[in-house]
Amino acid sequence: MKSGLYGFLFGMWGLIIIGGGIMVVLLGPFSIQQFGDFHWIISSGIKVTISLILVVIWILILSKLKNYIFKKELKF
Repeated sequence: MKSGLYGFLFGMWGLIIIGGGIMVVLLGPFSIQQFGDFHWIISSGIKVTISLILVVIWILILSKLKNYIFKKELKF
């Protein structure tokens, strides 16, 4: 049971580090200049949308990983 739990924790931390890297490297320098004075509002909205989508994807991946580990450990 401990190896499954450690695998889940390792996967969770891996996704956190990968997600943080994506946010800093790809979304940080993203900007739009075509909309005049409102370019920072639009680019922030796009960044928020992408970030929320990534968070939902990470939660779904961790949920599937958790279900797989516990089904394997309980032998269902």
